[in-house]
Amino acid sequence: MIKGMFAAALLALPLVAGAEEIGQVSTVFKFVGPNDRIVVEAFDDPKVEGVTCYLSRAKTGGVKGGLGLAEDRAEASIACRQVGPIRFKGELKDGDEVFKERTSLVFKSMQVVRFLDKKRNTLVYLVYSDRVIEGSPQNAVTAIPILPWAQ
Repeated sequence: MIKGMFAAALLALPLVAGAEEIGQVSTVFKFVGPNDRIVVEAFDDPKVEGVTCYLSRAKTGGVKGGLGLAEDRAEASIACRQVGPIRFKGELKDGDEVFKERTSLVFKSMQVVRFLDKKRNTLVYLVYSDRVIEGSPQNAVTAIPILPWAQ
């Protein structure tokens, strides 16, 4: 019984996955609970040193949003940039998950995956939302050419 309650409590916690909030703007005023907003977060690619991605996405407010029970919208935007010399920390596989955060209590998440375009020597990052039953076709993509870093 206690294990089940502990597991349920863990599911209610948001998964941040190493993202740092850069800022946010309010989009809809709510009388009770936090406002709906757009949040901008930054995270570093765990396998590619020298790359930081910036993700903007909607966060639902109100009572449900304040308690972590609301389902956030699927829309997101991404921009990844070279912020230092690019070094690979192991083998890269196409479609590697770089970032994942739950956007509803149980069934929905926002993910960022990476692809390596060898022909163009470019890293490509894709953000999309998935759901246990049916995901969303809404997505955004960004690309970084792998160039020498001038110091």
